[in-house]
Amino acid sequence: MTLEEVLIQKPTERAQCTGQALEEVLVAAKDNDSLTVGVYECAKVMNLDPDSVSFCVLAMDEEFECDIALQIHFTLIQSFCFDNDISIVRVSDMQKLAEIVGDKAEQLEDAHCVLITNPADGSWEDPSLEKLHLFCEESRRLNDWVPEISLPER
Repeated sequence: MTLEEVLIQKPTERAQCTGQALEEVLVAAKDNDSLTVGVYECAKVMNLDPDSVSFCVLAMDEEFECDIALQIHFTLIQSFCFDNDISIVRVSDMQKLAEIVGDKAEQLEDAHCVLITNPADGSWEDPSLEKLHLFCEESRRLNDWVPEISLPER
């Protein structure tokens, strides 16, 4: 999808399209072992190898409103992403995100932050990821620096 195609979409169509694209990218990244899940694990990756990070997803939930430490972590992660030109989005349903990125055998306690990283050999590319980068680029033009995406029903 080109930037022009993204621009002519209605906002509801764009939201559905980007939600589906995000789910596709997360599943593909999980299959390619290119996901990092958890606030602290993501912070470690960003600190050690920021060039490997391609995309960041922050998940809000009821806990976010009450947890000042988590809000500070989100602010720092957002700032880091802006400084390093990493596309970043927000989702409002951490449970859905955890279902997508987690294994059925394990229950994820911290899916507040998910990073999509590039493999060292650069072999993994996804057209849905390009769609998300275009969406983020357009959102920044509209002064929406951390756009919110709704994940589709599973």
